[in-house]
Amino acid sequence: MVKHTRYENKKVLVLGLALSGFHAAKLLHELGAMVTVNDSKELADNPDAQELIASGIRVISGYHPVDLLDESFAYIIKNPGIPYSNEMVQRALALNIPIFTEVELAYEIMAASLIAITGSNGKTTTTTMVHEILKRNRKKGVAHKAGNIGIPASTIAKEAPAEDDIIMELSSFQLMGIDTYHPEIAVITNIGSSHLDYHGTREAYVEAKWRITMNQTAEDYLVLNWDQEELRELSKTAAAQIVPFSRIEVVEQGAYVLEEWLYFKGEKIMPVDAIGVPGSHNVENALAAIAVAKLKGADNESITEALRAFGGVKHRIQYVTEVAGRVFYNDSKSTNITAAQTALNSFPDKSIVYLAGGLDRGNSFDELIPAMKNVHTIIVFGETKERLSDAAEKAGIPTIIETETITTAVPLALDNSQEGDVILLSPACASWDQYKNFEIRGDAFIDAVHALKHEQEEG
Repeated sequence: MVKHTRYENKKVLVLGLALSGFHAAKLLHELGAMVTVNDSKELADNPDAQELIASGIRVISGYHPVDLLDESFAYIIKNPGIPYSNEMVQRALALNIPIFTEVELAYEIMAASLIAITGSNGKTTTTTMVHEILKRNRKKGVAHKAGNIGIPASTIAKEAPAEDDIIMELSSFQLMGIDTYHPEIAVITNIGSSHLDYHGTREAYVEAKWRITMNQTAEDYLVLNWDQEELRELSKTAAAQIVPFSRIEVVEQGAYVLEEWLYFKGEKIMPVDAIGVPGSHNVENALAAIAVAKLKGADNESITEALRAFGGVKHRIQYVTEVAGRVFYNDSKSTNITAAQTALNSFPDKSIVYLAGGLDRGNSFDELIPAMKNVHTIIVFGETKERLSDAAEKAGIPTIIETETITTAVPLALDNSQEGDVILLSPACASWDQYKNFEIRGDAFIDAVHALKHEQEEG
């Protein structure tokens, strides 16, 4: 860990706990800051807050008192999920208090090399692919993954020495709170339209994503999806060296597909059909991962071994099991229409029973219609079930079933399927109407599928 003095003897407010806030508070305390934590959860139900109090950190819990900001804080470390429209955050902005997220704090103490990955879709898969490649056949150091993937960045940054690599997944929420954050290699897998309820406009969302490269220089690399015209245009504003990847054309200075092989700068790396997960989107993820790996000096054997063995990411078009000749896939991480389109298009030669639904953000699902061409049955649940039913009717899907939860949807899927079908959970919605997060939603699906399999085998 590089000892940083920015926070020493400074009053710092950690706004919102969760995993990142908890570890940020501990690190700030270690760095000599005068830390106050403010979390909305009541103290009695907040073991993390109780642990911080026991270690000598001040905690105010149960509500967000705006007048707390009258205490002249030098900095705020904000939980990424708290929107900038929040009353406390608005007051802090009016007082010109710098607001960071935990990834900025992690970067400031980091000795290891930093690879940062973002995108509307594919960032978790690409982060995991890069990690799997870079941890193979290393001559020195260790490869770590961290960030939005579920591992607080500061916990890794504290321990990783200079010869290590940290591969960090970043959300747009986290990128809103960076200042000096400077990756050696940055990746944008793609840009769609996500989290507009948080950012307000698509322009603001894109601007947040583009912040990943704001401190890069001509000595750094920016890996971009060259199949998106928007990213080509944005690349003209970047200071870093652009390394493109493309699934549909040869890009000589980057990674591409040619005659069913993956290439990097003219070098044949591996066959497309050797990638261990299905779908054209995973070809793009693999190309991005190959570009990063080659920039870091990885050999082709390590790349091929890692991508051949890659079984996917939990909750991202994750193979669950087969029941009575039907194959179940869990894509609970699909919290938007673009992600669901990707999942549906991953099985071009299969008949699909489609499970979808969740939090209602007021949007139409008509954009899903072209991707539902192989769906013969749709089972919808949650707040959006009526909107999804409307889209399914327009798509001409023969069987439309409304139900309450994922748990009730699974047996209905089996009853309305045929041998050889894919049964796909890809909600196209956030989980918060019924489930605390997409992981819990996905686990509920997995549990229901395994219960169904057990019932079939016992019966």
